[in-house]
Amino acid sequence: MLRTFGWSFAVTVVGLAFAAWQWGWEAFGIVLILSILEISLSFDNAVVNAGILKKMNAFWQRIFLTVGILIAVFGMRLVFPVVIVAISAKVGPVEAVQLALDDPDRYQDLVTDAHPAIAAFGGMFLLMIFLDFILEDRDIKWLTWLERPLAKLGKIDMLSVCVALVALLTTAMTFATHAHVSTGHADKAATVLLSGVAGLITYLVVGGLSSHFEEKIEEEEEEEEEAKKKARAEGRPISPVALAGKAAFFLFLYLEVLDASFSFDGVIGAFAITNHIFWMALGLGIGAMYVRSLTVYLVRQGTLDDYVYLEHGAHYAIGALAAILLITIQHQISEIITGLIGVVLIAASFLASVRRNRVLAAEAAAGASEEEKGEVRSGR
Repeated sequence: MLRTFGWSFAVTVVGLAFAAWQWGWEAFGIVLILSILEISLSFDNAVVNAGILKKMNAFWQRIFLTVGILIAVFGMRLVFPVVIVAISAKVGPVEAVQLALDDPDRYQDLVTDAHPAIAAFGGMFLLMIFLDFILEDRDIKWLTWLERPLAKLGKIDMLSVCVALVALLTTAMTFATHAHVSTGHADKAATVLLSGVAGLITYLVVGGLSSHFEEKIEEEEEEEEEAKKKARAEGRPISPVALAGKAAFFLFLYLEVLDASFSFDGVIGAFAITNHIFWMALGLGIGAMYVRSLTVYLVRQGTLDDYVYLEHGAHYAIGALAAILLITIQHQISEIITGLIGVVLIAASFLASVRRNRVLAAEAAAGASEEEKGEVRSGR
């Protein structure tokens, strides 16, 4: 536990101490609240990341924790809000930082104006992740009454893309209708449409490249199957093949885009608590560290293998978050609701997994008992 979460604990102590020393106890409290907000909103992110990270070798897992965390903390939690303001206000990055320090209210207004484009991009990316998961026929199903018919529909080619585009068109048209199709809002409706298409393209490109190289690795695994059978016969342990090289690189890119999409709601939601750019970066950065550590913990403990419905719950949470992001283009939704939906869905999937494990254990025990009784009878 300490080895996995050690850096997160250290960053928490240093970050909170620095906030208190530099800005006082108010900053300490706000940074702490932002950290908790980020963790609660991104727990489903950790579960999904773990499902991808376990396919990588140890080297790329370390890259995820080092280079990846720099991208997550400094890129998405500090640079990203500045870039948003720079583009919206048509100023340079230095001027955007100066604006955040000198006029935080104006800074918040600019980020809020950019929210429709951000929400459309992130919402479409996350929606595609959810649709591709729920429309695939899986051996293990959680909500069978829902997943079984959707898996049958999933046999239709490109259905997930069609559903996502319909959702995007509906969102853009609703935005334009509610805005009474004024010139400014009509432009924003077009921005929503373009940003959503960009999110869809990003998913298809990054996810397609990842799948391509993953298939190549699977071909290599098939060639090594004979060697595995020989290892079993000799009683030697068999290590799962981990992705490396180009396959792992594109999966790493996929993880970073995924993390960026998850962080959209946290970055935007943070403005409901504070306008201070450095308090925001500290709080969200601390939360991002825990999400990364939790991802590695889930991989090392094999939690996803023991609790088979966790991945289902996380993807349902992703679907909910995608819907929330698209809805927030027009309507405001509390970050508390966003966080609670994810926590409730994952908690429900965890409890369902526990019940499943107990049932399987009881059936195994009953089978063993019947076998023992049979041996006793035959002995008589």
